Amino acid sequence: MDAAAVAQWMLAQIERDACIYQDDVVDHLVRSKREDLLIENADGNQVLGKDILTAFRKLTEETVVWVKPDRYWRFRVPEDEPGREARG
Repeated sequence: MDAAAVAQWMLAQIERDACIYQDDVVDHLVRSKREDLLIENADGNQVLGKDILTAFRKLTEETVVWVKPDRYWRFRVPEDEPGREARG
């Protein structure tokens, strides 16, 4: 499983469940023994590495938004403002 495959898996999860939490992706990668695709953030938590985020963005640039306060991605809705981040 490489970054592109993880991005495809993330999109499939959003299609199935309407959203995907960053923690769920991290857990999936840890269980799959692909922690090399993760990085540690300033708070010491594991988060998705740049390769995954880049691949996911290429797949979903116009269709998916990041909800920063709750750390999840979901499909864009008409009420969303332009850009990648959404309010909720």
